[in-house]
Amino acid sequence: MKEKQKQPASFQPDRILSYFKAEWKVLLAVTISGLIYNVGLLAGPWFEGKMTGCLVDILRGAGQFGDMLILVLSYVAVIVIVQSSRYIKRFYVRRFANNVNRRMKEILYGSLVRKSRASLKEEGEGNVITKAILDVDDCVEGMRKFTTEIFDTGVALAAYAGMLLWYDWRLALLCMLFPPISYMTAEKMKKMIQRTGAAYKEQSGALSAATLDRAENAITYRVFGREKERQNAYEENLSAYEKSAVRANIWNTAMPPVYRVISMAGVLFILYFGQKNVLGTGWRAWGIAAFTTFLSCFVKLSVKSSSAAKLFNAVHKAQVSWNRIKPLLTRKDERTAIEDQTAENHARECKEKNDTVPAGKTETTVQKIQISHLNFAYSDGKKILDDICLSAEKGQIIGITGAVACGKSTLGKVFLCEYPYEGQILVDGTDLQAMDEADRTKRIGYLGHDPELFFDSVENNILLGEKKEADDYLKAVCMEQEVAEMEDGKQTAVGNGGVRLSGGQAKRLALARTLCHKKPVLILDDPFSALDKNTEKQIFANLKQQTKDNIVFLISHRLYLFPQMDQVIWMEDGKAVAGTHEEILEKIPEYRSLYETQSDERENAKVETENRKTVSEHTEERRSDR
Repeated sequence: MKEKQKQPASFQPDRILSYFKAEWKVLLAVTISGLIYNVGLLAGPWFEGKMTGCLVDILRGAGQFGDMLILVLSYVAVIVIVQSSRYIKRFYVRRFANNVNRRMKEILYGSLVRKSRASLKEEGEGNVITKAILDVDDCVEGMRKFTTEIFDTGVALAAYAGMLLWYDWRLALLCMLFPPISYMTAEKMKKMIQRTGAAYKEQSGALSAATLDRAENAITYRVFGREKERQNAYEENLSAYEKSAVRANIWNTAMPPVYRVISMAGVLFILYFGQKNVLGTGWRAWGIAAFTTFLSCFVKLSVKSSSAAKLFNAVHKAQVSWNRIKPLLTRKDERTAIEDQTAENHARECKEKNDTVPAGKTETTVQKIQISHLNFAYSDGKKILDDICLSAEKGQIIGITGAVACGKSTLGKVFLCEYPYEGQILVDGTDLQAMDEADRTKRIGYLGHDPELFFDSVENNILLGEKKEADDYLKAVCMEQEVAEMEDGKQTAVGNGGVRLSGGQAKRLALARTLCHKKPVLILDDPFSALDKNTEKQIFANLKQQTKDNIVFLISHRLYLFPQMDQVIWMEDGKAVAGTHEEILEKIPEYRSLYETQSDERENAKVETENRKTVSEHTEERRSDR
């Protein structure tokens, strides 16, 4: 596995120039080989002219075949040197592009994984995928073409122009009036290229989002008879994408021939004034060799000129992608850099002492959490939490419950600081919002409704690379036997999102992962859903045992375990009432009603189970009598 690229201290990821500076060694190799290659290109027209003149002399009887042979062998040797330099230049240009692509994607990925889930949802998964892959590729491709054309066009143009001026400066200036016109034409097309390119990117993101939606929700659309409707909507997205792609490609592919025609218009002057030079009535006295060399040199200059005009379009296209990803290419916070350096120093010290420090791990504890006058609203302005006050201490498990859509899950998510809140959430006296992300991550663990399992083995989903025993955590969630019976045991792949597991198994596997990477404060949102009560009771007992030194907020709508909680928080209409189970029974009639209803259901289920057992026993007795 390749090591992560180290950024220079002065590296600024939102500056294009920084990427060129970071790859200066590779670009030095490109520069040397590029100069040899492009200056060496002048040998082509010169040898072509000399060989043409030598051939004419041979036909006239004034030349020798040996002279032609020497020219041909010399020409082949020069071509070998020039083309070898070309190969070296292209190799290092491609290496430059690959290094920049990797560097840019590392920074972009680091930025995306630090963005809140809410902001990613707002932006759309399809658009994020487009930025993370297509936009970076297009941007780097523009940088690659720019680097290539500096030599293949810029240096070559200067060399060809110098050669033309040396042969006949008047005719050269007259012929070279046309290439600048092709550049101006390309610049005029800038807005059209950028507009169609931006539209293409937007449609590409929309199509990616539609594809994900259609794949993830295929069963739902089919069950509810909306498959045809979604297919039509997808076809509309696909059609819009194709039209935008055609428009963008038309301007990228149709214009280069136009640029070349404009650049080549100077050939008419060469044919007219050049033949005068050959006849001795022009500005300079030429032979056939000089005429051939001048014509060949100008044709090559015109081809390079059209390439330069095409480069403008490629750069304009890359600018569209750069403007889309630039906000995500932010430099690391100095504080984070200091923390990383401190962690590295600590790891080095431990290594010297023959100690081992798990990656990213430090001893962090939390003694107390104090929530004061907490208010919270999403970006639409609707208030979800209203003036919540409560406190929790190390070793406590706090049960949170309430009516549907009362803000339970939102209270849990507030600890992630994805949106700003009003009031305070003090963790040992420091507000969560005042902490940097690294400090928050060390203290807060979160398990949401969605288990978020990876397309990997059971073991890897739990350990995430840690050197621990997954069996301990499988036992804690009462899943060791089920995993043992799977086809590959702990190495069984769970599928994307845990699709190969039942809902209860997926939840327990996610809980095992949370316990494996246990933080001082754990937010568990309905971790026991889809479980039978006996399994839930056993897991809760294990959870209490493993979290004696933690603070646990357990969100649930199943209340029969709440008498074992240290505190109970009842939520309704964004407000919270805290107390012991007995206190909440006295204060909140709704809580009492829910608890008694669930207790009655439990008792009825128990009686029904016993009745079934009795009937089964009587049946077995009658069978025995027979």
